Amino acid sequence: MPYAWQTKSDPILLPAAKGKFLNVVGLMSRKNRLFFEVNETTFGSDKIIAFMDRFNGQIVKKTVVILDNSPIHRSKKFMAKIKEWEENDLLIYFLPPYSPELNLIEILWRRIKYQWLPFGAYLGFENLKENVSEVLNNFGGKYDIIF
Repeated sequence: MPYAWQTKSDPILLPAAKGKFLNVVGLMSRKNRLFFEVNETTFGSDKIIAFMDRFNGQIVKKTVVILDNSPIHRSKKFMAKIKEWEENDLLIYFLPPYSPELNLIEILWRRIKYQWLPFGAYLGFENLKENVSEVLNNFGGKYDIIF
């Protein structure tokens, strides 16, 4: 949730969406192109591999993807797919461990959470889904990052 000032006598309370998840996985270029997927469940190795397979299926030239060292990216299943992707001109590289400052997509996630989502997005799960979708679908146009 974004930061907000409030008084002790009049706190800002937001409803919790118990048992609901809104997870986004994405690959972002420095030219503000975004390949993403939104899921209302958690992303495990199988879903991340399927996501990468879909990305691999739409590339038209040799492409480099730089990933962080999340356990999901280092799982045995994921690592076993890297050679197959490389054969299709999708090259996978990993950032050094413990270097989130080098992970450019973290800038995007921060902007979405703290700048681009309106406060009202957090008033309900459906509002959140609609507002996240609005930002993601308009990234590179209405919403962009200058590197």
